[in-house]
Amino acid sequence: MPKHRVSMDIGGTFTDVIEFNEETGQYAAGKSSTTPHDLTVGVFDGLAQVLDSVPEIDFLVHGTTQGLNAFLQRRGEKVLLLATAGVGDVYQLARGHRTRLYDVHYRKPTPLVKRSDTVELTGRLRYDGSERTPLAEDQIRDAARRYRSEGFGAIAVALLFSYINPEHELAVERILREELGDSVQITLSHRVAREWREYERTSSAVLDAYTGPIVRRYIENLEAKLIERGLGVPLHVMQSSGGIISADSVRSRTLQTLLSGPVGGAMGSVALAKRLGKPNLIGIDMGGTSFDISLVIDGQPDVSNEAELEGFPILMSVVNIHTIGAGGGSLAYHEAGGLRVGPESAGADPGPACYGRGGTQATVTDANLVLGRVDPTWFAGGTMELTPEAATRAVTDLGSTFALDAVAMAEGICDVANAKMAQAIRNITVDRGIEPREFSLVAFGGAGPMHAVFIARELEISEVVIPPNPGAFSAWGMLETELRRDFSQSFYGTLAGADPAVIADVLSNMENEARTALVADGIDSAAIRVEFALDMRYVAQEYTLTVPIDDDAHPDQATFADAAGKRFDAAHLSRFGHANAGAPIEIVTLRATAFGEMSRPEPLPFDEVPDGEYPSETRKIVFGKAQYETPVIRRDVLRPGMIVSGPAVILEQTATTVLPPRTTTTIEPYGSLIVRVEKEN
Repeated sequence: MPKHRVSMDIGGTFTDVIEFNEETGQYAAGKSSTTPHDLTVGVFDGLAQVLDSVPEIDFLVHGTTQGLNAFLQRRGEKVLLLATAGVGDVYQLARGHRTRLYDVHYRKPTPLVKRSDTVELTGRLRYDGSERTPLAEDQIRDAARRYRSEGFGAIAVALLFSYINPEHELAVERILREELGDSVQITLSHRVAREWREYERTSSAVLDAYTGPIVRRYIENLEAKLIERGLGVPLHVMQSSGGIISADSVRSRTLQTLLSGPVGGAMGSVALAKRLGKPNLIGIDMGGTSFDISLVIDGQPDVSNEAELEGFPILMSVVNIHTIGAGGGSLAYHEAGGLRVGPESAGADPGPACYGRGGTQATVTDANLVLGRVDPTWFAGGTMELTPEAATRAVTDLGSTFALDAVAMAEGICDVANAKMAQAIRNITVDRGIEPREFSLVAFGGAGPMHAVFIARELEISEVVIPPNPGAFSAWGMLETELRRDFSQSFYGTLAGADPAVIADVLSNMENEARTALVADGIDSAAIRVEFALDMRYVAQEYTLTVPIDDDAHPDQATFADAAGKRFDAAHLSRFGHANAGAPIEIVTLRATAFGEMSRPEPLPFDEVPDGEYPSETRKIVFGKAQYETPVIRRDVLRPGMIVSGPAVILEQTATTVLPPRTTTTIEPYGSLIVRVEKEN
């Protein structure tokens, strides 16, 4: 029986499945409607399109937004927070917003835990981890009784200095387990983030407790149904850090999956950068409800050690993804005399007006259909048939408020959406001193290839890459990554005064912990590598930069302090445009990241067809207020050596690629479309 590697990605509108046949070296993609009432229904609908039976799966990875959706919709569990006596207000006080100090409209986010649901426990550690006051066991048992009687669904424990000495938090957990059993979600802050900053660590623990039970129930439900159908290999889940983790490990590390869905596309861009030899890429993922942007810089993903979600900080490794409400389902409407597009979305149900499910308001998809850029009979690979008349009615109704006909209104909707997305890209490039013109734009998601060239022109980017199966590219990216586990340990002191032997000893312990974790996930010890980094800052600064350490900057080397200092100066210069060479530097946190190398798909390249011709049909499509007789091509007939000159439209199962005039497209050996974009006159 041939073996198949499979990945699954659930989006707001569609669920995407990618299958790689290890015998033929070919990929196949499946796309089904997301089923919010039971997400596993959409998963199995998509699997059925690419596989005859589940037992054929040799490797399986899944990206889920279940925890993220629970947070965004505020339908997480009711959390009881246990804190050290005297500092129970830490979570409520939060932290001021540095970038909005003078914004009179700014409001702190409403905490996920009410102050009345915070229990203060007697018992305290000193700053060095030594015990100052023993824990009051009776207070912990009282908290357990309150948990049972008041309908709580999870407990978060965040005690002072637990990142140095976790004994008090572990004792709290032991007593709570005696009272409540093993099925209750108990999150200990030192397990989520072994780092300084009480508020950020508490916030991370609360988020884990708030979303954890929902994620765990979903993963267990999906895993059980897969096993019922004959799955004989472990289920893996994508992490926010860009690596994967076993489903068994997810049960105790649910927070790591919070952003796992969008991250698949970012890691796909990393794999594509290596395959194409293009180290600097801007990835854009445009789906039905959102527009996600990620960066690949010098062949590496743009990763941070903390993130912020609607004002709540999270201490964990996360691929930086900037998201705005712009997708195929984004609603267009009149507001304050102007046209607005998004962030509100028609979603999967009722969806855009052209879906014929009851939607009446114009969306970006409706606008593209009116312009002729979408094939109504072969949408989503022919799994859906659109209703052009409904799209025209919705766009015409909106156009009447601006005295525009349907075509002019449709172009206006697309232009506003494109400008909005281009500005979002500027926000994470130009604002950080990164020049987007020096990057190639990688477009994926169901709607990304439809808008990519227009966005590139807004940013003066000259090259756009459309990977194979772009609508399922995030799922493809999950097949291209590694197992990953991240560990951190606060370590405060000056770089010059720190004892390298002590640092080396702490890193060695972290390395052993990291290797043990990956071996438990089924990785052979010979396939594990561990990378180290330091969070550093100049003395008197508040925030840090993460600097990798190896070779001459490793604490085992005599050159450690000098080399690490020079690396920090260089990082500071690159990030902020200046450095203060020779100024004293502080170490704040030590980091170890373990990677488990796994076998990866080795696809077969396509044969080149020099000067090859391809079949096509023509359709009238609008570009720049003019109508063009435009070739419509099926992507599966395109091969390396062929050239497609715009205007043209390329159809495939998971997406539609729109190539306006003054573009030239070639096909690289593994099937990606390389689009050269000329400037507009």
